[in-house]
Amino acid sequence: MPKHGKKYREVSQLVNAEALYDPSEAIELVKKTAPAKFDETVDVAVRLGVDPRKQDQAVRGVVVLPHGTGKTKRVLVFAKGDKAKEAEAAGADFVGDADMINKIQQGWFEFDVCVATPDMMSEVGKLGRILGGKGLMPNPKAGTVTFDVTKAVQEIKAGKIEYRLDKAGQIHAPLGKVSFDADKLNENFKALVDALVRAKPAAAKGVYLKNIAVSSTMGPSVRVNLSTFR
Repeated sequence: MPKHGKKYREVSQLVNAEALYDPSEAIELVKKTAPAKFDETVDVAVRLGVDPRKQDQAVRGVVVLPHGTGKTKRVLVFAKGDKAKEAEAAGADFVGDADMINKIQQGWFEFDVCVATPDMMSEVGKLGRILGGKGLMPNPKAGTVTFDVTKAVQEIKAGKIEYRLDKAGQIHAPLGKVSFDADKLNENFKALVDALVRAKPAAAKGVYLKNIAVSSTMGPSVRVNLSTFR
């Protein structure tokens, strides 16, 4: 096991690993205990009381964080004609159809999110293995297969993120940057948790929000008191 550095060990002493902190206090601690010199990302990990092996207990969706993530995503839109022009006007970084499909097949991946109009999906489907393996395939549930490309592009640029249950029954998502004001991080945190609560599957039984922890990219984990959300 790799040993933590001196700075990490120092800041870790500020966190009681056994304690549960109110959300606002937890976020303040994360800001104080970010040891790196760069602007670290504040991440959240949520363990849900669902069975990830059962399809009727899957948890997946999107949420627009009120203050974004601190990272401007590069958006690629697969569209033709007027919809291509609309995507460009909305601020898409790359717009195209067959030309972009061919470019990706040649190994180009200078984008973070893909949006496609429904009429393009038969062609975009050729990239299923390539984009799917990277989690970039447009998906109606994520709002990335739509004729309303203006809304899709603007929401992504504004801070829309996708969350999805992993095999361990957890949701991982970014909340912003350490440099964000604590109030902004708190509002982003609340928006995400509210979205997860709304996404609770009908088949889920017992305690749904089991535990939540927040941390910076290089900092220690801080456990959150969930009594507020239950």
